[in-house]
Amino acid sequence: MKQQPGWVLPNLREAQKRTHQDSKIERALFTIPAQCQGIGRGKYYYLRTYGCQANERDSETLAGILEDLQFTPTKDVAKADLILMNTCAVRKNAEDKVLGEIGHFKQLAQNREDLVIGVCGCMAQEESIVSTLLTTYRHVNLIFGTHNLHRLPELLYKVMIGHEKCVEVYSKEGDVIENLPVHRFGKHKAWVNIMYGCDKFCTYCIVPYTRGKERSRQIEDILDEVRTLKQEGYREITLLGQNVNAYGKDLGIEGGFARLLAETAKTGIDRIRFTTSHPWDFSDEMIEVIATYDNIMPFIHLPVQSGDSDILKIMGRRYTIEEYKTLFDKIMARIPNCAVSTDIIVGFPNESDEQFEHTMDIVDYCKFDNAFTFIYSPREGTPAAQMEDNVPMEVKQKRLTRLNERWNAYALEKNKKYEGKIVDVLVDGPSKKNESAYSGYTDTNKLVNFTGEGVQSGDIVKVKITQARTWSLHGELLKEENK
Repeated sequence: MKQQPGWVLPNLREAQKRTHQDSKIERALFTIPAQCQGIGRGKYYYLRTYGCQANERDSETLAGILEDLQFTPTKDVAKADLILMNTCAVRKNAEDKVLGEIGHFKQLAQNREDLVIGVCGCMAQEESIVSTLLTTYRHVNLIFGTHNLHRLPELLYKVMIGHEKCVEVYSKEGDVIENLPVHRFGKHKAWVNIMYGCDKFCTYCIVPYTRGKERSRQIEDILDEVRTLKQEGYREITLLGQNVNAYGKDLGIEGGFARLLAETAKTGIDRIRFTTSHPWDFSDEMIEVIATYDNIMPFIHLPVQSGDSDILKIMGRRYTIEEYKTLFDKIMARIPNCAVSTDIIVGFPNESDEQFEHTMDIVDYCKFDNAFTFIYSPREGTPAAQMEDNVPMEVKQKRLTRLNERWNAYALEKNKKYEGKIVDVLVDGPSKKNESAYSGYTDTNKLVNFTGEGVQSGDIVKVKITQARTWSLHGELLKEENK
């Protein structure tokens, strides 16, 4: 479809540019213009989120904006007047799922001329995806990206009142917008953005292009948000960033993420987590702070991606496997009973059998508590996409199977050590598989299903573990301990 006047299409070349200009911190950018107020009155919205925690947090902002416009949420897509897909671009299969679901909405659009179908998030930042949406999925009439969530009222006005197809995707370094509304999806756990974007440019990753450059929030803005959440009864917060370890570098904050962690712990909120950490930026100061404060949870997600230094170099990861091992050993030595999870890619271009065995070696060395494992798929626009994807799919699948069998065994081994122990569990609510039981998580991020009475979501209770499985623990509430 030919570009129309007023459209802003994504440009990956522009998106990869980095300057030395400071990011703007906007404190009054979000507004609802007079003509947009109440445009959702009597209408329903259906919001579907794909991908990482950053997308989940963005969806909370989108929900906040929509409810300020007086839309009402619905879980019934057939009832919705606005369908909004907040998308992920990290892996191709995630994109395929989104496109498949959008295809199913065509019948709804044919029966409802006033139906608004929108696509936002990371997929909307990709040139090829937007081109596909405009040519193949013409029932999509709203497309916007990760940098202009604050523009949603005006964009909806164009589509709903002006009856325009609206495409507005900025390809830029990005800003920090502090006055966006939020509708929290959780009642006792909350996501807290501390920074946005990424400057690492791993060769396989599209995120630096879709999310912009690394830009941090002011430390007091973050602490004010945490204090407010604590006052509202939240028990756990997760500090979010594409690479939280780089927090504060752009603002010249002395101590960076280690300082932020310590200051957040001093607020007294019960539990603090963070994600995601890049091994290259993980400092000794961070390790010391995590070990010092009891309300910083002893759980670290530390993506290794490959166990081979040559593959890591081609990936642009900026560390060797020996350096990763050294960091891992420091963490385990200083933070007792710390749990570590990781990300691993198999079948990266040119990965040999020997190099894959090195990945198996690092799994044997670290014995990860959990691992998110993936078959490599090229992302258009990244350097790795220019490499020959020369590992046969059959080989990739066999490697993934072997890898999963190995880390699953270690996960069970780690979980077995919890049998007979008493652990603190933050209760999420009734178990999804057993309404007579409850579920929640330990400080080390272990899922616990347990029996007991008089328990409410948001409670932190003591549970005795009676059985360990690969992905969960089972136990009984200790009544006397929880009086």
